[in-house]
Amino acid sequence: MYLATAGRSFTKKAMDFVNRSFSSKPRAIFLNASRLDYDNALDWSRLQSIVDLTLHQTDYVRDEQEIIDLVQKQEIVITKEMHVPVSAFDKFPTSVKLLCEAGTGYNNLPTKAARERNVAVCNVPTYSTHAVAHMAITYLMNFSVSMLEQQRMLLQNDRSNFTGPFTLPLHELNDATIGLVGGAGRIGSQVAEICLALGMKVIISSRRGELPNGHKLKEHAQVECTSDLDYLLQQSDYVSIHTPLNDETRGTFGRAQMERMKPSAFLINTSRGAVCNEDELIDCLERKVIKGAGLDVTTLEPPLPDSKLWSLDNVWLTPHTGWRRLETRQRLVDMTADNIEAYCKANTDADLINVVN
Repeated sequence: MYLATAGRSFTKKAMDFVNRSFSSKPRAIFLNASRLDYDNALDWSRLQSIVDLTLHQTDYVRDEQEIIDLVQKQEIVITKEMHVPVSAFDKFPTSVKLLCEAGTGYNNLPTKAARERNVAVCNVPTYSTHAVAHMAITYLMNFSVSMLEQQRMLLQNDRSNFTGPFTLPLHELNDATIGLVGGAGRIGSQVAEICLALGMKVIISSRRGELPNGHKLKEHAQVECTSDLDYLLQQSDYVSIHTPLNDETRGTFGRAQMERMKPSAFLINTSRGAVCNEDELIDCLERKVIKGAGLDVTTLEPPLPDSKLWSLDNVWLTPHTGWRRLETRQRLVDMTADNIEAYCKANTDADLINVVN
């Protein structure tokens, strides 16, 4: 957690949290609640017990003036994968003291500008570890038996695999190799554990070329860690991306990387779409440089209507479903409540949790 320096502090009890009474609830708005609670199946009662909560029922607010209007008189602003431009944030009222990303990635929020105004930004880094890992494994297992291709044939009324010679490739996963790009973190490590249970070999890339001390897979005989990404790509039958999106990783997985993969290999991305150079990804898939790609994330979500990703026969898309399971979303609501409760009770910055700025 970032602690205040140079006289700045996120928590100033002496200011009485923008002059509200300690006995009252702070006002909070979830700007795009429908993105999280699209089926009206979530229980908001714990969060409602902490704050005076407004759930703005829309998937995304794109108009800057609408964002500004919605946050008036609010102390806490919650978003889910919704971009808050700096130009809009600069016009937020001084009542806003906390920005909460209901999710892990926070590149959509103006963290630096918020820091300058002593507004804390927090996220929820651990709510979807298992669910996103399972999404990567879902793609992996489907690719190994051409399940998705078989279903596509049936939708085209092609039943030839039931009546004649089978035409699709089938491969065992045991003894196959999966490469996890940036896979030393929570989600990548969970994917690695499942792959090991399936009898696979695992190669993890990291800058240091070794797993940190205390990592549960550090001494595992079937796990190799390397700083040589080219080696990982050349050795792997499946490549799964687990790199966070930041200025250093944006657009870094592209043509050069895919051309080092096996022609029979599949790419899986459940991390962030913009880690890939999407134009180069499309070019490589059109030229069949690799066998195919399973993408739960894309640079724009959804892709533009005319994007070739919609129609390529070796691309399988899902609409960022890794975090959308019911239990995962409820956990996210409850852990967002943890962040807000910590803020409401905080006397010093050290009492805040999951602050990213």
